[in-house]
Amino acid sequence: MRTSLTIAVLATLALAACGSADDGGDGGDATALAVGASITPHAEILEFVRDELAADAGLELEIVEYEDYLLPNENLADGSLDANYFQHQPYFDSQVADRGYDFGHFPGVHIEPYALYSGLDGDSARYASTDDLPDGAVIGITNDPSNQARALDLLVQDGLITLSDTGDADPTVLDVADNPKNLEFSEADPASLARALEDVDAAIINGNYALEAELSAAEDSLLVESGDENPYANFVAYRAEDEGDEALATLDELLRSDEVRAFIEERWPLGEVLPAF
Repeated sequence: MRTSLTIAVLATLALAACGSADDGGDGGDATALAVGASITPHAEILEFVRDELAADAGLELEIVEYEDYLLPNENLADGSLDANYFQHQPYFDSQVADRGYDFGHFPGVHIEPYALYSGLDGDSARYASTDDLPDGAVIGITNDPSNQARALDLLVQDGLITLSDTGDADPTVLDVADNPKNLEFSEADPASLARALEDVDAAIINGNYALEAELSAAEDSLLVESGDENPYANFVAYRAEDEGDEALATLDELLRSDEVRAFIEERWPLGEVLPAF
């Protein structure tokens, strides 16, 4: 597990690399881009692009890995990064609205289906299906508003709860209406939910943190989100002032290439990560 100090050092190195050119090597001059990313799958996908595609396209990628969801946008705004790749549209919209970021973004690259995982008894899953969840079961859920709405929708689709009409506002746990199993919700930072599985009956875990914990949405979950018409595709974000930047456009083209599609499908054959293009 990387520490925040490691992230800070990497970000500093990335800042030094931003906008520089590589004058050596077989590829000649290359435009350097510092790109912030969640550790998996985002950084893994970027590593494939860096190692297999970037040089021929005239790019040199500096990949800066993050464990949280706040720093990548903060560092993009302050110029430490040229772009980031970790977020979906609802989260992006909430960050722009709440923090006043002046960002743009490209289309989606991949989807990490959200899933509900059983709590643990030792190393074994406590429950085999949502039917087994007891009355009053404690469900771990993210405290991030945009992703909490997504998590609640997963439970709605399974018929575990219904939600009150909140209009254009994202629903929260306070908007749960029908709740026949009397589920209780334990809100936590999304990064901590996988580690809390022994302390709850089940938890709805973000795809990247599930992958880090070696949980498979296809094989280990009680419920999994559909990838069809899924609005939560992750994309590359950039500062609005860099709209039209050639190097950023090239990075986006590489990330949404046939080669990356094939890499995603081979690396995650069970659909834990799905191409969004």
